[in-house]
Amino acid sequence: MHLGLSSYTYGWAVGAGLSDPASALDEMGLLDRCREQGMSLLQIGDNLPLHTFTEDRLDLLAARARREGVRLEVGARCLTLENITRYTCIARRVGARLIRFVIDDAGYHPTPEHVTTLLHEALPQLDGLTLGIENHDRFPAAVLRQILSAVASDRVGICLDTANSLGAGEGLETVVRELAPWTVNLHVKDFHVERVPHLMGFHITGRPAGAGLLDVPALLRQLTPEDRCETAVLELWTPPEPTLQGSIAKEAEWAEQSIRYLRPLFPRFGAQGAPQKE
Repeated sequence: MHLGLSSYTYGWAVGAGLSDPASALDEMGLLDRCREQGMSLLQIGDNLPLHTFTEDRLDLLAARARREGVRLEVGARCLTLENITRYTCIARRVGARLIRFVIDDAGYHPTPEHVTTLLHEALPQLDGLTLGIENHDRFPAAVLRQILSAVASDRVGICLDTANSLGAGEGLETVVRELAPWTVNLHVKDFHVERVPHLMGFHITGRPAGAGLLDVPALLRQLTPEDRCETAVLELWTPPEPTLQGSIAKEAEWAEQSIRYLRPLFPRFGAQGAPQKE
């Protein structure tokens, strides 16, 4: 399994809360982070929406990634046939093999039946590509499994996020049991749960990988026998600091801490962190 970075590793720097978009960490900045961290995989998600890029900008991204040996993956939200078509074109243009999709969007919450129909209709477009549906807050893992079983294609799988399904009232054990055979991409997102001071409820907050409740070695042991999950990316839920610059600095520190912890767990990296040859 190939470990990499995501635009959601650096959510604050990429744009969350920025009043001046010109100061945001862009795709070239993310490639800089890959070089600095010795990473050769980058997943660009919907917080840096590639469908807003010009063709020239996409081509520059693809050219630099190829030159530096960085494998690209693309991500989007709002699973419609139009958006699938748009992102299959983008994926091919930048040389990505994986398209990660969040099903829902503001005002758009399709039924499982509609999602199944969409995926069936999209299959002819996915030749040579894999579409990974991310487990999110609305559909339980069993519903996602039913959708994938109905589609029954090796071109469609699950992007398994280790924390999102908490919003659907499910723990990781349930999610992995249901979705491990379908998992094509992993989002390593560590978290902590603590009771609030008045004792009536809990706070769920992010942590650097290895510093929270996520048992990464056990998770990898569960996914490895299925032999479908080729890539994993680090995502962070970094709680904000009083200032945006403080938040950006904190997530950068968390990213470095997380990578130090994760690097020995992934066989695609040698002792010095250099990606091993395919």
